[in-house]
Amino acid sequence: MQLTAKAAEIRRETLTGFEVKMMMTENQISEKIIGCAIQVHRELGPGLLESSYEECLHYELIQSGLLVEKQKPLPLVYKEVKLDCGYRVDLMIERKVIVEVKAVEALNDIHMAQVLTYLKLSKVRLGLLMNFNVMLLKSGIKRIVNNL
Repeated sequence: MQLTAKAAEIRRETLTGFEVKMMMTENQISEKIIGCAIQVHRELGPGLLESSYEECLHYELIQSGLLVEKQKPLPLVYKEVKLDCGYRVDLMIERKVIVEVKAVEALNDIHMAQVLTYLKLSKVRLGLLMNFNVMLLKSGIKRIVNNL
């Protein structure tokens, strides 16, 4: 949490005594996320555990000045009842983009469905599904939208 607060502080600019936080679109945020992910993948390559890539990507995103929440709990609301079912978003960036990190042989429809479900539950409009277990990260990234 300390690094996340620091990243938010870095992004603030002071203008005549008032703090102004620059607003970024989902597309601008996703560009920064993909750039950070490529940097992590170039450094580490394929073959590691998902948790390793998630930690390194978390670090790179914070260093880039983005607000990042890691393993953010995501409750399920059913008929006005809030249920804690154990859903956790790998990374929530700027409260606008969800990143689901994978290190699998191949992405399947169930992985896409998982991200789409997280988007619907969180009311976030853009998700990135990233499989780091590929030779070229570009081929392991899927962009998933929810009413964007």
